[in-house]
Amino acid sequence: MADFVSGFWNMYVMVLVGLSLLFCLFILMSNNKRETGPVELHGHVWDETLQEWNNPLPRWWLYLFWITVIFSLVYLAIYPGFGNVKGALNWSSVGQYEAEMQKADAMYGPKFAKFQSMDLAAVAADPEAQGMGQRLFLTYCAQCHGSDARGAKGFPNLANQDWQWGGDPETIKATIAGGRMGVMTPFGAALGAEGVKDVANYVRSLSGLAHDSLRAQRGADLFQQNCVACHGADAKGMAALGAPNLTDNVWLYGSSEAVITETITNGRMNRMPGFGDFLGEAKVHLLAAYVYGLSNQPAK
Repeated sequence: MADFVSGFWNMYVMVLVGLSLLFCLFILMSNNKRETGPVELHGHVWDETLQEWNNPLPRWWLYLFWITVIFSLVYLAIYPGFGNVKGALNWSSVGQYEAEMQKADAMYGPKFAKFQSMDLAAVAADPEAQGMGQRLFLTYCAQCHGSDARGAKGFPNLANQDWQWGGDPETIKATIAGGRMGVMTPFGAALGAEGVKDVANYVRSLSGLAHDSLRAQRGADLFQQNCVACHGADAKGMAALGAPNLTDNVWLYGSSEAVITETITNGRMNRMPGFGDFLGEAKVHLLAAYVYGLSNQPAK
């Protein structure tokens, strides 16, 4: 309740809990007596022959209800639950989390510190570090890049040598820590439908894919006029901007003419979230070493 700036919610919870307990007590007291008169029918009939008698509630049922109410009172006295009252044990979920984190740091901190002091390439060659990095990857990265790190449509393959932002150890670490934002500008309005098709065929020709040669010739000029600022005159991309190499056979969204046409027309926007604040320096260091080791021969 400390997260609420208004005292209203504190009183609201206290009143709600108090009324709930009083209502339970009222139900118990009103039914905690034995009938002295004759047992009679109430006159309620269901399903033709099912009728209700005025028998008192079974004692075992009442005892269980009393145990429930007593348990609730003891619980509220020990743990937080009655507004801002913290309880006798002064327990909180935040406090338990911090205690568990301190215990984990005491147990695993020396290992993380050991690997953090090592060069990334050396960490990538350490089997224990790779095992720890793999577990981090499966927990935080496999949802997008797959458990084998080979990616999916819109999510890059991390197990090959094709890197959109650069594949050296420090760049990988910077990508994991700070994230990336990749933007492909839409050119549909500027090029027109025919111009987009021409550029798409030229792009397909760069990696040896089937294409219309006449369209590719026209597309080459349009590419030089509109695309070289990001992809370079040789179309090999620019890591500083995250612009991919268009001359290899690695495609983030697909290599069909329809998909390339869609990309040129509408553009693309991809975001890689940063994990630096969440994981911390030591874990990012291990994770970067693991990713680096996926596509590089670890140093001995």
